[in-house]
Amino acid sequence: MRIRISHGRIIDPASGVDSIQDLYIAAGCIVALGRAPAGFSADRTLDAQGLIVCPGLIDLRAQLREPGEEHKATIASETRAAAQSGITTLCCPPATTPVVDTPAVVNLIRNRARQIGLAKVLPLGALTRGLDGQQLTEMRALKEAGCPGVSNDLRPLANLLVLRRAMEYAATHDLTLFLQPEDAALANSGCVHEGPVATRLGLPGIPAMAETTALASMLALAEQTGARCHFQLLTTERAVQMIAEAQAQGLPVTADVSAYHLQLTDLDVLDFDSLCHVRPPLRSQRDRDALRNGLGSHVLAAICSDHQPHEADAKLAPFVETAPGISGLETLLPLALKLVDQNILSLSAAIATITTHPAQILRLQDGGTLSPGQPADVCIFDPLHYWTLDPHHMHSRGHNTPFLDWELKGRVVYTLLDGVLIHERGAILE
Repeated sequence: MRIRISHGRIIDPASGVDSIQDLYIAAGCIVALGRAPAGFSADRTLDAQGLIVCPGLIDLRAQLREPGEEHKATIASETRAAAQSGITTLCCPPATTPVVDTPAVVNLIRNRARQIGLAKVLPLGALTRGLDGQQLTEMRALKEAGCPGVSNDLRPLANLLVLRRAMEYAATHDLTLFLQPEDAALANSGCVHEGPVATRLGLPGIPAMAETTALASMLALAEQTGARCHFQLLTTERAVQMIAEAQAQGLPVTADVSAYHLQLTDLDVLDFDSLCHVRPPLRSQRDRDALRNGLGSHVLAAICSDHQPHEADAKLAPFVETAPGISGLETLLPLALKLVDQNILSLSAAIATITTHPAQILRLQDGGTLSPGQPADVCIFDPLHYWTLDPHHMHSRGHNTPFLDWELKGRVVYTLLDGVLIHERGAILE
């Protein structure tokens, strides 16, 4: 279908475009901005007056639960939620059952996502077999199967020698390591940030040094091996400083932060709210402000949802025994836009953190931009639409989010995937 998107404010950080003009789509690709190409005749025109037209959102971390935990969610349910949230590409961690440690599992996930046709799913390969932290996987085979990088998720490695060998292997094959810095021994059995709130509630804490100690070791090995590393879910002020220092030294490192770590702090746990039980934990207000500043200074490049859908029972036990994680797909865009209202980022910069920058981190040849010739993955949203997150109207199977009943700003009106209109004003088009 040939589509004209008319009178929208096109914001494409990759090409520096921020203006009101038309966008033209044909054969699944963007063919022109501004003036229609010769002989173009639209089969359908989408009126985007008063709306923002940007690249389809790219989420760097979203657990889809399939295969292995379909009682929590499925690729079908979560890509449906993604489409209705303007997200066209999802990067999922390897902690499925079976683990994403062979090309067969990669193909299973990617083929299932293609059959559903509501989002592009890019699984990260496991860094070690079974995520056991000991024996390295065949990283080259995982890359050839379509993995944009490898990760051990939050599973600990046996020792630093394993990480060194992994970095050397990955560097040899020009593969990105997606790392979550946490020293398992220092984290111990903690479930909240170590500080006054943890003491008051009598909950075991995870100290900031659990993150920074691990990060220091990882950065030292990255310098030694030349491996390209992306650090996920940073939570502390010192970690932001360490990444800034590494980047100033020219190390090929990038980092992201979750949308909820930019809005919540450990104070939100004060009433034992299990919906705020996350890992790594919510930190202090000082840490949260440092994360915001890190985004503003471009030390932190991207915002991810860290989407972790759970069934209701997973959050009903005593706090320590509940499953950590937030269902975050449907709040990724509005929480990013909230940073604009808080004068932390410009609108273009906020959009870049969930489109252009994630595409660069994943090294996507196609995606994260509205340049002519690129696949027409497009998100069109109303930046002034206020709405309330209602569990009865959530599209993800997981309703575990502390943002229930929050008034949010910014609602997706249309989502296009490869030039196909898959979501229109709250409805999935199948």
